[in-house]
Amino acid sequence: MFFMKKREETTPLTANYHTHTWRCKHAKGTEREYVETAIEAGMKILGFSDHTPYPFPGGYCSSFRMEVDKLEGYVTVVNDLRREYARDIEIHLGLETEYYPAYFEDLLRLIEPYGIEYMLLGQHFIRNELGGSYNGVPSSSVEDLRQYASELCEAMKTGRFLYLAHPDLFHFTGSRAVYEQEMKPVIETANSLNIPLEINLLGLGTGRHYPNEAFWKLAGKLGATAVIGCDAHNPEGLNNPAVLAAGRKLADASGLKVVDSFTI
Repeated sequence: MFFMKKREETTPLTANYHTHTWRCKHAKGTEREYVETAIEAGMKILGFSDHTPYPFPGGYCSSFRMEVDKLEGYVTVVNDLRREYARDIEIHLGLETEYYPAYFEDLLRLIEPYGIEYMLLGQHFIRNELGGSYNGVPSSSVEDLRQYASELCEAMKTGRFLYLAHPDLFHFTGSRAVYEQEMKPVIETANSLNIPLEINLLGLGTGRHYPNEAFWKLAGKLGATAVIGCDAHNPEGLNNPAVLAAGRKLADASGLKVVDSFTI
């Protein structure tokens, strides 16, 4: 269940569910620093969702995600902070996860004992990470765009994901008409399953190719629901009013409904 509220640009985020830790090998700061920055920013809810470990075969170790042997420590630290800061902020334990069908059930078995409360869908690769391709690289391939959209739809239908992170990550360089045609089923599937789509403040604040205006215009036209996610890779990423204002401006310009917070 989620709740919506109309707010002014100057109002801080009520909640952020997209927060990383040093364990993913490309984020900085301690978990405590993230919590204290969120409190300073006026947040009521902070969800940690570091890049999930994945039990890949053959000892393969990803360069941008938590390793399997770091999972227990991650859970312990987040739960300890949840208890310590219970009077100041509501803390939740999550993971940002790709949907790799060949290994997804193995992942669910791996994390089952740890009390993970939610997963965000962040599909960084198509056709699985092993032998696949990264979705943030410029591409004119309609086949790959279609594959990306298909994987997002299949993943959302599992019922395992709280929301779809940076849905516009695929960096398509072909025509806008083709892009909209292939991405329309993603938005329609999200709508049918009541799954919000994330306006990603990390991409917005660092000048990346996403958020993609074409995607969000289409999402608004189709009546999608959005959520604003910091995708914080350092504590400062939780408290950037100028970038937050730009994210809200994009949502307003696209005619999107925006989620404030979720019941987890």
